[in-house]
Amino acid sequence: MSAVETPQAPPVPSRWHEAMRRITTGNGVIAVLAVALSLIAGSILIAITDDGVQAAASYFFARPGDTLAALWDAVSGAYVALFNGAVYNLNADSFVGGIRPLTESLKFATPLIVAGLGVGLAFRAGLFNIGGQGQMLMAAAAAGYVGAYMDLPIGLHLVVAIVAGIIAGGIWAGIAGLIKARTGAHEVILTIMLNHIAFYLLAWMLATQGVLQAPGSNNPKTAPMAETALLPELLGSRYNLHAGFLLALVAVAFTWWVLERSSLGFRFRAVGENPHAAKVAGISVSRMYVLVMIIAGGLVGLAGVSQVLGTVPTGFGGDIDAGMGFDAITVALLGRSSPLGILAAGILFGAFKAGGFSMQAAEGVPNEVVLVVQSLIVLFIAAPPLVRAIFRLPQPGVRTARKPKRTKKEVSA
Repeated sequence: MSAVETPQAPPVPSRWHEAMRRITTGNGVIAVLAVALSLIAGSILIAITDDGVQAAASYFFARPGDTLAALWDAVSGAYVALFNGAVYNLNADSFVGGIRPLTESLKFATPLIVAGLGVGLAFRAGLFNIGGQGQMLMAAAAAGYVGAYMDLPIGLHLVVAIVAGIIAGGIWAGIAGLIKARTGAHEVILTIMLNHIAFYLLAWMLATQGVLQAPGSNNPKTAPMAETALLPELLGSRYNLHAGFLLALVAVAFTWWVLERSSLGFRFRAVGENPHAAKVAGISVSRMYVLVMIIAGGLVGLAGVSQVLGTVPTGFGGDIDAGMGFDAITVALLGRSSPLGILAAGILFGAFKAGGFSMQAAEGVPNEVVLVVQSLIVLFIAAPPLVRAIFRLPQPGVRTARKPKRTKKEVSA
């Protein structure tokens, strides 16, 4: 005769077990593992393209150790060169020289951070801001005109140039937001078309005397920026890092406050989660679309300002955005549209950009390998189930409780 089984409540997981579950199901670990997988894939590409590995592979079965040694030399040499060019130069004679690569990474990261904030903010409101290129170009045109052709007192000149660039980027993105709010047109199409308009509009301004083209020149380029309009150097003339990085940190703090501490940010997030429910709750969805695009465009415009007034103060041409309008989408995706995540992702991609030149110069690794690694990061970020399957991580929302031990009474039954 079997004993009567009394129902038992499922065991409560321990704090350690619950903490590990949250870590392994969170977005942060997916981003870290996506970067790790991309670096592994980059190692394979480095090995394939290395001449020494190819030569040793031709007699692999005779002496396999040579091939393995060549693989190690190629991959380790490339990533050591990446570190030397992005973080700290181990071959430098002094700390002052060794820290220069880090300052270069932060310089490259500056426009990526602020542009990524603009893209990420729109993402949080349910909008896809693909118009970073156009917003950067218009901001660069406005800041460049003020910086090169307006004569203002020191201090005021820089402030007016920065504000002009932010306003220009905000207006350009606000056009897309207004059209979407009034007509329902998709913002992806609108922002892409505005990119083309901005590109050709800037080309016309650079080719026209009296607008942006340098006086007395036939080249499609502006005059150098005035000394009073330049972003000051942070660490002296030995380094290229300028105050634009401080502006990026301020932008990160501002975006975090807007999203996490302001009522406006709450409405942005509500519209992004469910615009129909937000409308029922009394939120003007169309107004939120316009406002979020204006703020996002201003943040992206700050990237154009930092390029014009800090990175290329000798004058710029139509390639001032350098593809960063689209790189910002990658940064926002890797940062999960979180201001702090975007800050970390921007620094990472700035390090890739700075270290890529070092890899190419020191080890002969094609710079395209770095671009492939960045693209793979986007691929893995866009496919979290794939990353979880590779590393056998639990799916989010699924609690794996430990099985309770069976009592002697249950076993005998």
